[in-house]
Amino acid sequence: MTTRLSRRALPAVAAVVLLAACTGGGGSTGEAAPAAAGTAAAEAAQSAPDPALRPFYGQKLAWAACKDAPRTEGVDPASVRCATLKVPLDYADPSGATLDVAVARVGAAEPAQRAGSVVINPGGPGNSGVDAVLGGQRDYDGPLRDHYDIVGFDPRATGRTAPVNCLDDRTRDSWLTTDTPGPEHGKLLADACRAKYGTLLEHLGTRDTARDMDVLRAALGDRKLSYLGLSYGTYLGSLYAEEFPDRVGRLVLDGAVDPAKPIAETNIEQYAGFDRSLRAFAAHCAQQPQCPFGTDQDKAAGRAADFLDGLKRKPLTTTGGRVLTSAAAWAGVMDVLYGDEGGWDGLATAIDWAMNRGKGDYLLAYADSYNKRGGDGRYGAAADAYTAIYCADGATDVPTGDALRDAYARMAARAPLISRHEPAATLFDPDCRSWPFRSPEKAHPIASKAATPIVVVGSTGDAATSYANAQQLVAQLGNAVLLTREGEGHTGYGHSACVRAAVGAYLVDGTVPAAGTRCASDRG
Repeated sequence: MTTRLSRRALPAVAAVVLLAACTGGGGSTGEAAPAAAGTAAAEAAQSAPDPALRPFYGQKLAWAACKDAPRTEGVDPASVRCATLKVPLDYADPSGATLDVAVARVGAAEPAQRAGSVVINPGGPGNSGVDAVLGGQRDYDGPLRDHYDIVGFDPRATGRTAPVNCLDDRTRDSWLTTDTPGPEHGKLLADACRAKYGTLLEHLGTRDTARDMDVLRAALGDRKLSYLGLSYGTYLGSLYAEEFPDRVGRLVLDGAVDPAKPIAETNIEQYAGFDRSLRAFAAHCAQQPQCPFGTDQDKAAGRAADFLDGLKRKPLTTTGGRVLTSAAAWAGVMDVLYGDEGGWDGLATAIDWAMNRGKGDYLLAYADSYNKRGGDGRYGAAADAYTAIYCADGATDVPTGDALRDAYARMAARAPLISRHEPAATLFDPDCRSWPFRSPEKAHPIASKAATPIVVVGSTGDAATSYANAQQLVAQLGNAVLLTREGEGHTGYGHSACVRAAVGAYLVDGTVPAAGTRCASDRG
């Protein structure tokens, strides 16, 4: 799935089998399952928060076969459908320009038991919910898919919904791998995006996407929203709960972003998490006889960072003629650190080939995965959607003056290894200082008055979104419960059958995990 409020992409979720038990029992929400589509559809237009939005809320989705949808064994192709949702570009001007939002659905496996829809957001920002559903048709097997349509949509600027792609592929290759990004680095992207997309950039904030999601809820025929949001998707879900508390059904927020933290604080905390994961990876490597960092667990991480930083002076030319720079190598390491220990040995091998054989191809392949570069050398919209949405949400929180100097000092103290390569690249990830448009959104505690409890999943070893974030989000939401996964890796749903079972029980039956419930990871 996908990540963060540095919000990069996550590994794909493993096939879901909702069978494993968690420690601790749970209670019911007491709320009935969502109404069938036919019952709620007649009320959809009346649920619009503004009478001028009723045509959008009252629309019916015209489901049809999806173009190039993969065929998945055990899934009826007739249940896999796509549609287009019409939303206003500017919710302050519903009679003005509109956007077409791409939507995909895998229908309930047991239509007679269908209770409604569960909307999925795989994170990012910039990742495609349509692709997450079409490419993971079996990821929700079990009671969840028996009872619910699994629905994904492409948020503004992503996938098939007004995609933002500002740089040509060759320019992006250079832009992503430069080791010395000066003040003009962020401005180059900002100017290119402004020239191609103009005022569209003003309407890409997450609150606009939350409003689109409420229109989608109505078009699906559901009185309340059932939702599974991962990483950045927790921020989208949180804003939805704040904006539409009376429409909150069963929400699960996994890999929590803390909406109260501004950009600099979020990045400091996140890179501190990656610094910790780098040290854990290097210590694990040092226990192996062929570790390229040696066998001293206390020195291994420093030796790894020294090599990666040293590529600034001595980059490696790969087989295809591309260059493994320090920035690219660090991106490759980050790609693996988003996952759990299962990827660590492969990363050690890739670094070994670069350190001891002068071959950077494998490490560059990890960097391409992180940067969403296809095998044909092309980039999709995810990279620029990440920046456009992030900056629309938080550009007003960029530190300056004494606050900036303090932020640099705290980054160096909390993430000394992973930030020393290029401190500005970690603190400004992405760089919103030159961004031409932004929403009024500022970091703030979420003030949701939703009557239905919200389940927040936090993982103790999550480098990208800390366990503390999950605790803080639960405190902000008030009517929420924390489900804990023990272990490394970003988000819990793809790493623990216990978490999947608890999430499925909540979404299907309304069974809230008991306070203090802790789950083991699938991998030890």
